[in-house]
Amino acid sequence: MPCALFRNPGLGMSPQVEILGGDGGVSARKDSAAAISSGADPPLDDGMEEVEAEEEDREVTSASGEVCALDVSTARSASIRKFLDFSIVSEQSASWSPLRPLNWRRNQPCFPHLSEVDDVRRSVREELCLTLNPEATESHQNSESVNGKNLTMFSFEGDFKTRPKVSLGGASKKEEKASLLHRTQEERRKREEERKRLKNAIIIQSYIRGYQDLKQQYAIQRAKFDESVSESQAGGTQRVMDGPALCLLSRQLTFFYRQSVDAHRLIWLCQNLVKHNSQFVKLLNSPQKQTCVFQIKRILGFCCRLLQNCPDDSLNVAVPMRMLEIFSSERTYLLVIPDTNIVASLLEQILHYMVQKGYYKSLYSLVNHRLPPSLEYRDAPSIPLASTLLEHILKPLHFTYSSCTTGARQFVFAAFTEEFISAPFTEQIFHFFIPALSDHRVSFPFEAFLSSLQVTIESFSAAQSQAPWLFYFVLYAGENCLGSLSEEGHLLYLRALQTLLPLLPVSESTSRPEVNSDSEDDDGDMHPIPMQDDSRISVQLITEECVHKLDTKRQTNALLNLVWRDSASEEVFTMMASICHTLMVQHRLMVPKVRLLYSLAFNARFLRHLWHLITSMTTKMITGSMVPLLQLISRGSPMSFEDSNRIIPLFYLFSSLFSHSLISVHDSEFFGHEMEGQMQSSMMPFTLSELVTLSRCLRDACLGIIKLAYPETKAEHREEYMAAFRSVGVKTNTEVQQRIQAEQKRWVQLFKVITNLVKMLKARDIRRPFCPAGHWLSEEVNIRADKVTQLYVPSARHVWRTRRMGRIGPLQSTLDVGFEPPQLSVSEERHLAILTELPFVVPFEERVKIFQRLISVDKRDVQGDGPFPDGINVTIRRNYIYEDAYDKLSPENEPDLKKRIRVHLLNAHGLDEAGIDGGGIFREFLNELLKSGFNPNQGFFKTTNEGLLYPNPAAEMLVGESFTRHYYFLGRILGKALYENMLVELPFASFFLSKLLGTSADVDIHHLASLDPEMYRNLLFLKSYEGDVEELGLNFTVVNNDLGEAQVVELKPGGKDIPVTTANRIAYIHLVADYRLNKQIRPHCLAFRQGLANVVNLEWLRMFDQQEIQVLISGAHVPICLDDLKNFTNYSGGYSANHPVIQIFWEVVEGFTSEEKRKLLKFVTSCSRPPLLGFKELYPAFCIHNGGSDLERLPTASTCMNLLKLPEFCDKHLMRSKLLYAIESSAGFELS
Repeated sequence: MPCALFRNPGLGMSPQVEILGGDGGVSARKDSAAAISSGADPPLDDGMEEVEAEEEDREVTSASGEVCALDVSTARSASIRKFLDFSIVSEQSASWSPLRPLNWRRNQPCFPHLSEVDDVRRSVREELCLTLNPEATESHQNSESVNGKNLTMFSFEGDFKTRPKVSLGGASKKEEKASLLHRTQEERRKREEERKRLKNAIIIQSYIRGYQDLKQQYAIQRAKFDESVSESQAGGTQRVMDGPALCLLSRQLTFFYRQSVDAHRLIWLCQNLVKHNSQFVKLLNSPQKQTCVFQIKRILGFCCRLLQNCPDDSLNVAVPMRMLEIFSSERTYLLVIPDTNIVASLLEQILHYMVQKGYYKSLYSLVNHRLPPSLEYRDAPSIPLASTLLEHILKPLHFTYSSCTTGARQFVFAAFTEEFISAPFTEQIFHFFIPALSDHRVSFPFEAFLSSLQVTIESFSAAQSQAPWLFYFVLYAGENCLGSLSEEGHLLYLRALQTLLPLLPVSESTSRPEVNSDSEDDDGDMHPIPMQDDSRISVQLITEECVHKLDTKRQTNALLNLVWRDSASEEVFTMMASICHTLMVQHRLMVPKVRLLYSLAFNARFLRHLWHLITSMTTKMITGSMVPLLQLISRGSPMSFEDSNRIIPLFYLFSSLFSHSLISVHDSEFFGHEMEGQMQSSMMPFTLSELVTLSRCLRDACLGIIKLAYPETKAEHREEYMAAFRSVGVKTNTEVQQRIQAEQKRWVQLFKVITNLVKMLKARDIRRPFCPAGHWLSEEVNIRADKVTQLYVPSARHVWRTRRMGRIGPLQSTLDVGFEPPQLSVSEERHLAILTELPFVVPFEERVKIFQRLISVDKRDVQGDGPFPDGINVTIRRNYIYEDAYDKLSPENEPDLKKRIRVHLLNAHGLDEAGIDGGGIFREFLNELLKSGFNPNQGFFKTTNEGLLYPNPAAEMLVGESFTRHYYFLGRILGKALYENMLVELPFASFFLSKLLGTSADVDIHHLASLDPEMYRNLLFLKSYEGDVEELGLNFTVVNNDLGEAQVVELKPGGKDIPVTTANRIAYIHLVADYRLNKQIRPHCLAFRQGLANVVNLEWLRMFDQQEIQVLISGAHVPICLDDLKNFTNYSGGYSANHPVIQIFWEVVEGFTSEEKRKLLKFVTSCSRPPLLGFKELYPAFCIHNGGSDLERLPTASTCMNLLKLPEFCDKHLMRSKLLYAIESSAGFELS
């Protein structure tokens, strides 16, 4: 019984292992080799090559480098007992999977049947027992189970009965049940391990024997091949010129071929096949047709693998290239097979096999190592190899592969995509092959490529890293091929852009120049492409090229034509919206910097259609009814991922584009000139009545998204939500959480752009109302001041400081490091988000109450409630109020103006004024200080033509470089008035208040009308001027006339030499407005806002618009309600509500005109406007004190105490005349 002994620690066995087994598989391999030698057809199995390729680099040897064979006769020695211990192969060997040799007849592993194993095992045991110790077998009787039968071994001494043995040791101890079971289990386990060891040993031995035999046959066939080569080179060329001889050599080579050893043999055979190809292909008409086809495919596959090593300069690539060219050409086979359909079917099979064997990898390697890097497309005729490679690239792409298996064409395009187009670009590919494939003259099947691309991308193992190269090719080819695509092809192109763009890395470069829509310089093909050290274009650079290529005029026009066609479907709009959404959200590209976005923003038809799609999108509910998605958003109802994926890109794009278009639409174009019969501008996609409905929908959508950002979460809802994500391929909980967070982020981003659009429409409505009264208030929002302040007041400052514009939902963060905001309920979070982002949906009165409650709590925290609160004591000279206050209340002396201030006054002679400040003197002082500081004569503020205050641009010329300190001080003082709930009559220009409230200090051109209406009208005239603008003689400069001195300021470098033309007048208009509104007074406004924020939190003030802030500062210009004043008036000095003098007083006041009533109120309180929330909020309360019985005296007032000293006038006419005389005169500063 032969056996094999080998040593190989690498196989997981002991250094010396003895293996017993049969000789299965040897005869099969000998038969196969004999068949090859005799010229018989081998089995046509493509899988054979995989075994060969895996066997190329693997040998099993002993520890000394050789494989030994032992005959069983050597076991008849003293050490033969070792054969009873079969190879100690661990149990893990049962799962060890060596490359099992194949039975060439049945294509099955050559493992012996288990019955043969048992027979071998039984015979070996019997032979060894009889050989080693014949005497022992006479007295030893053993019963063994072999194949389920008992084998009894008898002695041959003549006794046919066994003799009973008597044990003198007495009866053995009875074995316990547990011990018996344990011993039985252990024996069973050992038997099982023995069976496994035997089986594994046989498997390994079968493989080793098969491998050795196969290796031997390789050497035999290789020697025969070399002998034939030697004979042919010695002059016997006639043998290799006929088809059968070539077939025999091909059969031998395909059997033993290993690339590391037989590459030169392959090249020699290819030379002969190319030379005598007509003789070889004649076999296609013989019974050996299948053999011939098989050999052609195998040898071409070998050539593809060989060409992948083309970086080796010693490799002759001409012969394998010629081999590929000849045997993949129709002309080669048409000489033998005249039927073109059969030839096409044959070529499809051959090309499909070549692609499977790395055809495009070979071409990619040839392109990058055999072509010069400086090669460009126009140089192709001078380099034949370049044209040949281009033909080879295109050849497999033009077949339908109908004769191959299902999906063969998809596989070919996928290989082309992954192995050639998606591989990192070199200069050769970028400058030559991409332009060549995009040329319409080469007939690249672009539509078929796009059709297969979607499936290819989904199967990418590294789609993220391969996307930039593939995306660039799609964009480049799309520019030239879009005109020839069908309707379905256009959809495929948009779908490819929609799929690839999100996979594109975000470009980090910000150095690319801005896109100028007026520029005639189009494409970016002339941009130099920096290279990496390995001559490959970096991912970052190709990403930037993709973005630039997407933004060329040619690409933009091609995409716009798809959208602007009358036949454009909803799917086209949806995909275009998704592309634009990705550009803005993922790549952070602004609308003005992308031609596509800029063009769509000013296309009214596109915006109207986009809004129509948004409002018409529906989804099917559980009840079967169809509900608009916009309605679901407004309700704050969760929706499926598919539905949100449909509407979010559309909604985001619409809001962003419409917002950008509104920036360029002036109020005159927005509203039109009704008196001139002018309609709205053609840039306006909606009428005013449509805007009313649209703004309501946008407002409700914002409120609904807030509900989605702060959901009333329930366990079952979360499970359903996660189940929905799992249904689209998400597996782990971590992935589910990531998808949910990404979904929430998309909603937050959508909320930001919709909120921005709503605020822009609201700003238009503030400047010039077009919505009905109460339009912006929402019935869905019920925020009451008492509830809100109770929720937020304990930590009002911290809560409001941690919220910023647009930061809602899971993305909001704190500004204080290490500070955790207080935990709020869902309704509290929603209320806070509304007050931060959409405060105008809450009534103004409620917001005023909230503001005052926030101030009240903050004041209590700062000033305290003790009898001796900490405060600020200042002495002010009456005639130098502003100067003394600026010095005493500077940030260096008093950093915190929130504290209580006590004022001690000195008169014009330097003497103390009468009275102790209990709050009234301070209020009178603050009122006079504000009047003095904001007085235009002081030089810090100027007035518009309408008498509205704004910072004086020439303030620096008056007070020097310290002018910003004065504006900081005035901001603090105004903040102190708001903090103390004082009304002061300071009418500010609306653009100035907008700059104070905005998150940015700049405002747009629409606010210019509140600064200089005449200049605003002139600029609008220039915009619509139909004549030659250059005739107006304007340039990019402005002239300032400050203090009688004219100063010319350039709006841009070299502006005095740049004339204003029709092409650049829009830029001139915006630069002039920006200079007047922003640049000229930027330091003034910034300092003033910083001073205001030092006392009052700007986030609290941002609950109000500029008109409401003016009301908060100066009060509302509304009629005075005497009933309200009566109800909250106090009386002293003997007066009461029923006193005759008081009754006469109210009768006289009721007869006053509105102007006289305001003068009376100003005479007593220093402010002509009533408190915002009524006279109950007036502090100190309005009070009438008995002024004595002297009827010659006039009524006097103490404005610091809101006190009217009224003499006892019993006559109505006298009362009226005395009151009118008093209120028409000015009141003194001191107490009367």
